[in-house]
Amino acid sequence: MRKTSFMRPIAAAAALLAAGAAAAEDKPESLNLGVFTFMSGGPAAYGMPGRQGAEVMIDMINAEGGVAGVPVSATYVDEAQGAEGVISEYRRLSEDPAYGFMIAALSSGNCLALAPIADQLNMPTIGWNCDTHQLYLGNDYQFFYRPNGNTIAEFMAYALYFLDKNPDVSRVAIINPDYSFGHDAAEIVKATLKAVKPEVEIVAELFPKLGSSTFQTEISRLSAARPDVIFSNMWGGDLENFIRQAAPRGLFRTSVGVFALGESALQSVDVPEGSIVGVLGDGYWMSPDAQEIGLAAPFAEAYRAKFDADPVFPSVKMANAFLVMKAAYEKAIADNNVEWPSKEQLAAAMEGMSTTTMTGEMTFREDNDGVVDQLVGTVAKVDGKLVMTDMARYDGETMLPPLGEDPIAWIGSLTPEFLAAMPKPGSYE
Repeated sequence: MRKTSFMRPIAAAAALLAAGAAAAEDKPESLNLGVFTFMSGGPAAYGMPGRQGAEVMIDMINAEGGVAGVPVSATYVDEAQGAEGVISEYRRLSEDPAYGFMIAALSSGNCLALAPIADQLNMPTIGWNCDTHQLYLGNDYQFFYRPNGNTIAEFMAYALYFLDKNPDVSRVAIINPDYSFGHDAAEIVKATLKAVKPEVEIVAELFPKLGSSTFQTEISRLSAARPDVIFSNMWGGDLENFIRQAAPRGLFRTSVGVFALGESALQSVDVPEGSIVGVLGDGYWMSPDAQEIGLAAPFAEAYRAKFDADPVFPSVKMANAFLVMKAAYEKAIADNNVEWPSKEQLAAAMEGMSTTTMTGEMTFREDNDGVVDQLVGTVAKVDGKLVMTDMARYDGETMLPPLGEDPIAWIGSLTPEFLAAMPKPGSYE
C-alpha cells in the first residue's frame, strides 16, 4: 500500500537553498491567503464545509512547518454578498502586498468574473470549486488555475452511471437551479443520453430559482411526469429542502434520484437509499485511492475533532486545493533556485503541473483546467451512516474533449460503444 507523508519535503529545493541560491522575493513572515466561499444563506450548507476544510488544512500545514517554512493564514470572504462585493474584496486583497495567493471561488459565476482580474493583478489563484466548462473556452489565463475538473466530465459521469445502473430507463426528468450551472448540466446530460442511448425521453425540465424555500409545485410536476430517473444538480439548502419536501410525497418510491452534489448532504438530510450521488471529481475521503494515499484519514480525524462531523466533498475539494497550492510553491522554489518565488514564478510553476492530492492524481492541461477522475456511487446505510457504495471511478482524461473542441459537439460524436467501455457500478471498491 502506498503511504504518503502528509507534507513531503522537497529535497531538491532544500539542497538549492543550502547552496545559497538567490531569492526572487524576500521570504515573508506569513503566507496570507484570501479564501472565498459561501458562509451565509442557503448555499452555506455547501460552502461552510469548504471553509472548515481550509481551517483544518491550515492547522495541519502549520503543524508541519508551513509552506517552505512560512506559516499560513487566511482571510475568509463570503460569496453570499454577490458578485460586485466578491470582486471588490478580491481586488482589495490582491492589491495588498501582504497577500500572496487566492483560493477563489465556489461559485462558477464568481470564477468567470475573477479569472481575468487575476491576470490583470498578477495574482496566482486557484478556483477551488467552480465547475463551469465555460471558464476556459476561448480564454487564455496565466494566473487562474482550476484543479477540480469541469462540468463536462462531471455530468457525463452521472448519465453514464445511471444508465448502467438502470439499463431499462426510458424516462428522465431534470430539476436544476435556474442559472448557468443548472442549465449547462441539463444540456450535458441531454447530450450524453442522446449520444449513447437516444431512445431515452426527457419528460420534464424544471429550473427553480436558486434559494427557493419550497419546491411543492415542481414536485407535483415531477410526480405527474412519471420519470424513471430524476437528475438534479441542486446544492446547499436547495438540495436539502427538495429532498425533505419530496420524500414524504413518495417521489422517490417510483423514481430514482440522481443528486450530483448529494454526498455533501448525506449527514444533514435523509437522502433515500438507492439514490445516486457523487463528489464532482474524486474527492471522497473514504475512497480506495484516498485510503491508499494515506492523507485522508488524518485529515478526517482532525476535521472530526474540530467540527464533530465527517468531512464532505466540499471539505475535501478545499483540502485538495491547499495541497495543489503547496505543491506549486515547492515546485516554484525548486524550479527557480530561490528561497521564495515571485507571483510570476509561482503561476509559471503550475503550468502542466501534476501532483498527488488527498484523493488521487491531478494534472493541469494546457488551458489550466485540472484533469481528475470522476467518482459516482449509490447511497446505502453502513454501520448506521449513509455512505457511497457500488462505486465507479471514471478516468478524467477520457471524460474530457480534446483541447479546442466544442464540448457539446464532442459529446454528440460519442456512440453507445463509449458507454459499453466505461467502468461499471461496483467496479471500484
